[in-house]
Amino acid sequence: MEIIPAIDLLDGGVVRLFKGDFDQVTRYAQDPVSLARSYLDAGLKRLHAVDLDGAKTGDPVNMPLIGQFAATGLRVQAGGGIRDQARLEGLLAAGAERAVIGSVAVQDPDRVAGWLQAVGPQRIVLALDVRLDAGIPVAQTHGWTRGSGVTLWELLDHYLPLGVRDVLCTDIALDGTLAGPNVDLYRDCVERYPEASFIASGGVSRAADLPALAATGVAGVVSGKALLDGRLTLQEIEQFLRDG
Repeated sequence: MEIIPAIDLLDGGVVRLFKGDFDQVTRYAQDPVSLARSYLDAGLKRLHAVDLDGAKTGDPVNMPLIGQFAATGLRVQAGGGIRDQARLEGLLAAGAERAVIGSVAVQDPDRVAGWLQAVGPQRIVLALDVRLDAGIPVAQTHGWTRGSGVTLWELLDHYLPLGVRDVLCTDIALDGTLAGPNVDLYRDCVERYPEASFIASGGVSRAADLPALAATGVAGVVSGKALLDGRLTLQEIEQFLRDG
């Protein structure tokens, strides 16, 4: 299982949102590029970057920073504010290995199908944010403020036949809470769609969460707040990777 550190960018700095709420922002003093290099130095290979300015306004102003992340040697998957093909291609041209596509994949699947044809499904990570409704994961959009009425299973049934394999799934009730990941959700995902490579996101709070997630069969896990707050250390990650 791959450990993928997350750097969320707002106004050029490193932040974390609580449950995606822009009114509940924690700002960190670290320089974004120096932080990325520290992850590379610890042996991590991939970085998950989110342009929150882009997600909020549609203007991906942090594109130069994403390019600097890629220049460190990290394999960058990045998203935020990708609403048309030109911005998608601009992000990839800036150095991102994969573009992370979220709400638009739920709202306009025909448009995203065109993007998959244009750049190839291997260049896109499908980011599906879900809220459990009577135990059923339902996709959320508009910064997690609106339920789509479309289930996670319906979306996967649509996109996997189009060649998508990398799926980032976030239980939004847990994101940024350090309450522990939804292990049952990810186990269900892997059992239903063994052909997909699932990346778990949301709730990781300590080193013990890593083997619990690995046991579900997910291909990777994104960790943001736990790393930034020191609840999950790079030394613990290195030990987990050695043990694995």
